[in-house]
Amino acid sequence: MLRFYTAGESHGQALLAWISGLPASLPVDVEFVNHELHRRQLGFGRGGRQKIEKDRAEIFAGVHHGRTIGAPIALRIENRDWANWEKALPVEGPGDPAAERRLTAPRPGHADLAGGLKFDLHDARYILERSSARETAARVAAGALAKLLLREFGIELASHVVAVGHARLERAATWEEVQGICGDLDSPLRCVDGETQERMKAEVEQSLRKGDTVGGVFEVIAHNVVPGLGSHAQWDEKLDGLLAQAVMSLQSVKGVEIGAGISAAGSYGSEVQDEIRYDGGARRFRRPSNRAGGLEGGISNGEDVVVRGYIKPISTLRRPLETADLVTKEPVKAAYERSDICVVPAAGVAGEAMVALVLAGAFLQKFGGDSLAETRRNFEGYGRQLDNY
Repeated sequence: MLRFYTAGESHGQALLAWISGLPASLPVDVEFVNHELHRRQLGFGRGGRQKIEKDRAEIFAGVHHGRTIGAPIALRIENRDWANWEKALPVEGPGDPAAERRLTAPRPGHADLAGGLKFDLHDARYILERSSARETAARVAAGALAKLLLREFGIELASHVVAVGHARLERAATWEEVQGICGDLDSPLRCVDGETQERMKAEVEQSLRKGDTVGGVFEVIAHNVVPGLGSHAQWDEKLDGLLAQAVMSLQSVKGVEIGAGISAAGSYGSEVQDEIRYDGGARRFRRPSNRAGGLEGGISNGEDVVVRGYIKPISTLRRPLETADLVTKEPVKAAYERSDICVVPAAGVAGEAMVALVLAGAFLQKFGGDSLAETRRNFEGYGRQLDNY
């Protein structure tokens, strides 16, 4: 079973990620992990924090001589901003009260108030520190390892931005376009269409001028996914449900779509279903369309897996909304700290990581293997089964 956990706070010493269940002898490219972390920090509309942090992962367990050993893998990502917060958030002792940075004006839309009520805290600082999207750096590091496993079997992942504010890409993007834009680190908003991207930039610039923030939609595509991952047999084995939960768990994601799920709800069945054909040359069943997003009945069907995440605007506003103080209960303006204007491209990278982790887990559940060689034998045997179907 593939499992992963993260730990760490936004302004703590470091972020940590643990991932277990990867087969032994999987080659681990640390520079690829760091490349993914760098991609997460890019995008037009990011805040000043990205100028401080230069995220790089240090692997300190589970990998030797560049390969997994079948043991849990532990990674660490240093928070450079910790130097500015060490006195405010000391690990031991009460510290200096004068250095504290209490947060008693909870931000609407953030976890501040709900978390404070849950944990009986009248200072939302500790809620902010863990609920911050800074945590996704650890997810991206773990997801990079899942991507390395999937690559061994020809499965690739990429993401692009479909919408920012009112600017939206009004056509489907091809896999080649999405793969290409992911390789362009200078692309400001990772949109495959130049004219649409300029309109997206205008949305971000307008939000910046108004002291506001802006949300949007990202799309993750998993290419060359083998049919048969997931199951229809139980509710918690359905791959679409697992993917929806994983992407919804990302900070600020308030909606998840598989394929054309949202538009399909307002359509007729004849307009939505993907007809089935048999490709004799490839000896595979194929579909001329992919409105199902590569999933039918909770099972991958051999087409690209397509998942969209709908991101609400960031809750921290330069022009803060009204709130109530946690201590005095009096009306005040919500707290403001250094923040982003738009995070949709970065959320797409985090979305890739979560989709990769779910797919890698489903892949290992189906094919098993304590070593990469054993997993490959099982996978190749399944391929022969598909050839004979």
